[in-house]
Amino acid sequence: MPTRSILRILACSAFSGLFALAACNRFSGPGPAGSGGLPYRDPALSVDRRVEDLLARMTPEEKFRQLFMVAGDLDAGTEAYRDGIFGLQVRSATDARSAAEKLNAIQKFFVEKTRLGIPVAPFEEALHGLVAPGATAFPQAIGLAAAWDPELMAGVAGAIAAETRSRGIRQVLSPVVNIARDVRWGRVEETYGEDPYLASRLAVAFVRAFEERGVVATPKHFVANVGAGGRDSYPVADGERYLREVDFPPFLAAIREGGARSIMTAYNSWDGLPCSMHPRLLAGILKGEWGFRGFVISDACSVGGAYSLHGIADSYPESGRQAWESGLDVVFQTEIGHAALFAPAITAGRVGSARIDDAVRRVLRAKMEIGLFEEPYADPEAAARTNGAAAHRALARQAARDSLVLLKNRAGTLPLRTEGGPRAIAVIGPDAVEARLGGYSGPGLDKVTLFDGIRDRAGKAAAVRYAAGCGRKDDGGGEAAIEAAARLARGSDLAVVAAGIEEGEARDRSDIRLPGRQAELIRRVAATGAPTVVVLYGGSAVAMSEWLDAADAVLLAWYPGEEGGRAVADVLWGDADPAGRLPITFPLAAGQLPLVYNHKPTGRFDGYADLPGDPLFPFGFGLSYTEFRYADLTIEPGTIAPGGMARVSCEIANVGQRAGAEVAQLYIRDALASVVRPVLELKSFRKVRLEPGASTRVVFEIGPKELALLDAAMKETVEPGGFQVYVGRSSRDLVLQGLLTVR
Repeated sequence: MPTRSILRILACSAFSGLFALAACNRFSGPGPAGSGGLPYRDPALSVDRRVEDLLARMTPEEKFRQLFMVAGDLDAGTEAYRDGIFGLQVRSATDARSAAEKLNAIQKFFVEKTRLGIPVAPFEEALHGLVAPGATAFPQAIGLAAAWDPELMAGVAGAIAAETRSRGIRQVLSPVVNIARDVRWGRVEETYGEDPYLASRLAVAFVRAFEERGVVATPKHFVANVGAGGRDSYPVADGERYLREVDFPPFLAAIREGGARSIMTAYNSWDGLPCSMHPRLLAGILKGEWGFRGFVISDACSVGGAYSLHGIADSYPESGRQAWESGLDVVFQTEIGHAALFAPAITAGRVGSARIDDAVRRVLRAKMEIGLFEEPYADPEAAARTNGAAAHRALARQAARDSLVLLKNRAGTLPLRTEGGPRAIAVIGPDAVEARLGGYSGPGLDKVTLFDGIRDRAGKAAAVRYAAGCGRKDDGGGEAAIEAAARLARGSDLAVVAAGIEEGEARDRSDIRLPGRQAELIRRVAATGAPTVVVLYGGSAVAMSEWLDAADAVLLAWYPGEEGGRAVADVLWGDADPAGRLPITFPLAAGQLPLVYNHKPTGRFDGYADLPGDPLFPFGFGLSYTEFRYADLTIEPGTIAPGGMARVSCEIANVGQRAGAEVAQLYIRDALASVVRPVLELKSFRKVRLEPGASTRVVFEIGPKELALLDAAMKETVEPGGFQVYVGRSSRDLVLQGLLTVR
């Protein structure tokens, strides 16, 4: 650590009046500063030996404190933390440098002024950028999923992890790997979509980037987190087979391939028990069957829900006892004062000592594995350099460009031309000037709005003017505002209408149409005769039947991050090809929900008396400015043993006039199985970028991992028989087909 940073830490006066605690009779010396010779302080020893040495020195209260985390810093006074704590969430800093300085001062207290000197694990949210001033805001998670690019995800996650680690934060409560099977759920924006395979590949890329940089990742929420009607934290009625086929895979991949050291439980109950105190889920499956060696934390205040909401505990201490006995390791609360509610479960001996020690071991092991004991402090200068770095902003722009999904493009409305293009552009709608970042976001850095992005890209070639029209609520100015927007469009060569939805945590939607009078606004603007491009903002599906025919082009922007305005302009003018594909199905109407591409076969009909069963836009869909041709599918060998591998390949050519990106998607269908299988399953994908006239051969591999199913006894197996193999542009545009036989 640079001398300048060390001096800053030593000079910090925030805790200058802290008293030294008396040394425990288990060891001699003046306290942690003189305890360097103890085995748990020796990095040359194995982690397991160090953990056992430290565990043997801990009092019941100290053990409890390593199983408790809170949102807050030392404002409650240092006496409240004299026995330590597992982790803190500190949010009062105004920039990266001051954040690092503050965490250093807090860490200094725990390292030097508590009896054992166990470092605290500062934690934060980092879903698509650290939730902190001065951090880069990338596209929301659902937008990153729409890029269909694990390599890009790894780069974005690496940038977020670097900004996180530079501040001294050592755990993130991310990513959200729940499967979004009902687009009414307000937290679809936080997910990687509806498909277990796509979510798994992106989860591994995200988690690995953090864990390799010494920051604990925490995939959440285990398990499901959304119930009937698309409602957040509603009881989950799905059976274990469904969970194993749909909800478990991203968690398992994040653990086994990504190296996740932590998992967060969900608020909801499953099969009669809250997930934070579910022995089958936590001790049986997660830790027993999967062999998870990390630690399990609760969602904020969810443990007390057994008493206050679910009604299966008669007190907070009892809810804590049930959670710890069931396999939870760390209770997450919002205030340090809540410690008194849960401590008796451990300090009064209500939880077995073996279970307590197992939980503490898991926590201490993680802290030692990430080097927290040896490197508890951050370098404030490095934090200032790293957060918001130019390279990170450039990556945010690239990620946003790759996330945009072109849903409609009538008669080549897009891309716009710089020479001979529109001379007057009307930009309409509050979303064009708000630059919303989505849930779990920091403030962002110099956010670029859609209006600013269009104005900058158009330059002197076009006059760009703005009208509010109406927003996401009915109180946006009413008829006069809509008429003013139509009047502006009438005098323009192009109208860009920004429209959006309202959603978020505890903000589920019963109606998936555009809220307010936005549909009317689009129709009125389009009726003027000005070519009308709709740019949609939001993190979930939108029903469009009221206005889709009126629009000339529709571009789905999601929440594109702080560089979103520039990225959308890049795509509007064709500086970048719209490279995104849908990670969720877009239904025609809410009455079709839940609607996913990989459902199991219906026992009879697949539609309604007043609606078909087909979606508006299928999973995997997205248009390009060029055209790609698929040809020459080969499967080698065509017959394999149950443990064998086959190579599936095809030729993809760009036969259009522009460079572009294509996402080649491989799906399978088990033609004959001992249990009912989905009508289609994504098993691989490749994103390729091709110049006009160029072609490439795309290769996929299929083996036991892709072909396995859970038989009637819930045993994973590869059954003999035929598997239909499809390759194409989306789940509804499968242009190549072949057969793979397992014998």
